[in-house]
Amino acid sequence: MAHRTLKSGYEQLSERLNRFPQGAPPTEYFFKILKVLMSEKEARIMSKLPIKPFTVQAASEALSMDLKDTEKILIELASRALLLDIEDPTGVRTFVLPPPMAGFFEFSLMRLNGNSNQRLLAELFYQYLNVEEDFVRDLFVTETKLGRIFVNEQALSTVNDLHILDYERSSEIIKKASHIGVGTCYCRHKMSHLGKACDAPLEICMTFGGTAASLIKYGYAREITVSECMSLIEKAYDHNLVQIGENEQEGLPFICNCCGCCCEALLAIKRFGTLNTINTTNFLPEVDEARCKGCGRCVQACPVGALSIESQTIGDSTVLKKVKLDENVCLGCGVCVRNCNHGALKLNHRDKRVITPVNSVHRIVLQSIEKGQLHNLIFDNQALFSHRAMAAIMGAILKMPPLKQMMASEQVKSKYLLALIKNYKV
Repeated sequence: MAHRTLKSGYEQLSERLNRFPQGAPPTEYFFKILKVLMSEKEARIMSKLPIKPFTVQAASEALSMDLKDTEKILIELASRALLLDIEDPTGVRTFVLPPPMAGFFEFSLMRLNGNSNQRLLAELFYQYLNVEEDFVRDLFVTETKLGRIFVNEQALSTVNDLHILDYERSSEIIKKASHIGVGTCYCRHKMSHLGKACDAPLEICMTFGGTAASLIKYGYAREITVSECMSLIEKAYDHNLVQIGENEQEGLPFICNCCGCCCEALLAIKRFGTLNTINTTNFLPEVDEARCKGCGRCVQACPVGALSIESQTIGDSTVLKKVKLDENVCLGCGVCVRNCNHGALKLNHRDKRVITPVNSVHRIVLQSIEKGQLHNLIFDNQALFSHRAMAAIMGAILKMPPLKQMMASEQVKSKYLLALIKNYKV
C-alpha cells in the first residue's frame, strides 16, 4: 500500500491561500519567500487559521490549542506583520490573515531594519513579481481590480472639483481615518536592494484604520497626524507620484504613492499593455492643441507612457510638435496636467463612470465570483454537511457554461451579495 506524502506547512499554506481570489502560484520562488518569512511550523499554523477576521477563541478551536498558547502564537505572527492585530472601538480584538499582496509581502519590507534578510527578500520578490509572470497577471489582470487611482487634487478645475465624490479624494480618506501610519514604500525599498530604485521618497506609503493601528503597534509604520499626512501628499505631488489605494469606497486600508519605475501595478500596465490592472479615476486629460508647445514635460511626467509627442511638418520646413493621448492607457491621475506650464491640459469626466466596490467584502466577493471561488469564501468552515452541500452547489453553478454562469452570478450578486455586505463586519 502506497504511503501518502505529508505536505509541508508551506504547501498547506499555499493551498489555503489559493482557495481565495488573492492567492499566490506555488512556484519555487514563492516557497523560498515563505521560508524567509516564517518557519515551516508557523506556515502550518497559518494554513489552519480562518480567512475571515477571527478571535483568539476561534483560532484556539481551529488549532486545537489552549487560549494562552494560541494568543502567544498570534501575537508573535502579528509582531512580524504576518497577521494583523486589530481592536475595534468596543475593545473586541480580532486577527486577520492578510493576502500575500497587498498584504504580508509588502509589510515585510515596510521598515528599513526588519527582522528578516531584506536583501534576500528583495531579490526573491523581484524574481517572483517582476521576472515570473503568473502571480502578477493573476493579481492585476482581472475584471474587478485590486486597486484604484486617486486623482491629483491640485489638477482639478473648479468645475471638476464640484463633481468628485468624497471617496475619490485622498484628502478625505486621510481626514476621516481613525489611525494614520506611514511606512517605507515596499516597491522602492525592494528596487533599492537591486540598484534599480529612483530618487522618490521612501517613507511615504500610508495606512489607515485598523491596518495602520496594527502596523504602528508592531513598528512597521510610524503614527502621524492628519496634517503630517497631508504634507506627505504634497510631497508626493512634487515628485509626480501617483496615489493608489485598495479598490473600495469604505474602510480603505492604504494609499501608496507610486512611481512608474518601481510600482508593481504601474509596471504591470506597461508589461501587459492593458489598463485591466487597476481602476482608473473618472477623469481624462484633454489637450488644447492651440496652447500646446510640444515641450514634452507632460510626457516625461506620465508614469505609464500614456502621452507621446507627434511631429507634423507644415510647408517645407516648419515642424510642429503636439502631445497625443492614448486613452486606453491613461490612468486619469492628473500628473500631466500639473506639469504643463502652458495650460494646454485639463481634466474632463470620462464618458462612462468607473464603478468602485462599496467595501473590501464587496470587492472580494465579486473577485470570487469571477474566479469561480465564491463557495470557498462563503463556506470557509465546511464542518457541516449543509455547508458542504451548499459549497458543492455553488461550485457547480460557477462551473457552468459562460451564459448560464452569468445568469446565476447575477442572481447571486443581487440576493446574496448585498446581504453579505450588510451583515459581514470587516
